[in-house]
Amino acid sequence: MLTLVYYALMLLVGYFFYRYGQRLLNQGLRGENDEFTKPPVGPIGFLLVAGLGCYLLFEALRAVVLREIPCVGKGCTGQVYTLAEHSGQYWANLFFVVWMVLALGYTMYVTIKIWTRG
Repeated sequence: MLTLVYYALMLLVGYFFYRYGQRLLNQGLRGENDEFTKPPVGPIGFLLVAGLGCYLLFEALRAVVLREIPCVGKGCTGQVYTLAEHSGQYWANLFFVVWMVLALGYTMYVTIKIWTRG
C-alpha cells in the first residue's frame, strides 16, 4: 500500500510540475503585471540543472546496464540494490532517478522556450 501511495504522489507532483510549466509557456512574452515572463531557473541555475540532469541520466543508464543502483535516501547510505536480490527497491530507486531526469529536462525545456521567445 505504501508503494502505491509513493507512485501516486510522484505522478501527482509530476502533473503539477507539468501544469506550472505549461502556464509559464502560455503566458506569452509578458505576464499579468506587464512584466517579462521569468523562466523557472536563471543562467547559473540552468547550468546546475543541466549538470545534475546529466549526472542522474548517467546513473540511470549505469543502473540499467549493471542492474544495480545505490540507495537514494539518507537512511540507507552506501547500500546497493541489485535487480536479482532487491527488485522492488531497485525499481523504486530507478523510477525516482528517471523521474528526476525528466523533471530537470522539462525545466530546461521551459527555460529555453522562454529565453528564445521573440
